[in-house]
Amino acid sequence: MLTGAIDMAAKKLCVGVIAGAHGVRGEVRVKSFTADPDALVDYGPFTDEKGNTEYVFEVTGRSRGMILGRVNGVKDRDLADAQRGTELYIDRDMLPQAEEDEFYYADLVGLAVVLEDGSAFGVVRAVQEYGAGDMIEIALSDGQTTILPFTRAIFPTIDLAAGRLVAVVPEDTYATSEHMGSDHADGETRETDETEKEPS
Repeated sequence: MLTGAIDMAAKKLCVGVIAGAHGVRGEVRVKSFTADPDALVDYGPFTDEKGNTEYVFEVTGRSRGMILGRVNGVKDRDLADAQRGTELYIDRDMLPQAEEDEFYYADLVGLAVVLEDGSAFGVVRAVQEYGAGDMIEIALSDGQTTILPFTRAIFPTIDLAAGRLVAVVPEDTYATSEHMGSDHADGETRETDETEKEPS
């Protein structure tokens, strides 16, 4: 369930990340977190999380689900590769305000993920869309990464006001991530009655 309410107008949202260099002429590959990846460029220019650095992105093509382009006039591979991992942010108020029972997937990126007992599990890194259902990519507290189905059974509480998701983590997640052991039940795929919105 979606709980709490918060004014997101002053918040910055991560809408993409530079995945690395492409070719030798300074192009980079950008992974978009928007529902329509091509719509990412409509929100530029971008900034870092604090708004101190501006990134101007020039699109040059598409490749394997990523956007190709140049950022800040970079024209050689070494400088382009140095941009790897750079997160691209926009002001939250650039998106239409979600209703009280709605949220943007981009609002989830960066939120803490905690277990039912309140212990830390990780941080939301991205929300991935697949044909079989949406998945949440989580950077775990032990430095590894895992992906969990975005279902009500696994994420029963989304608390934007507290900046966290509560997760009921399947046992096999602990086995594959070598995280701490626990007796959590497997989650089931669910049809949500929550309204989830994404930048389009």
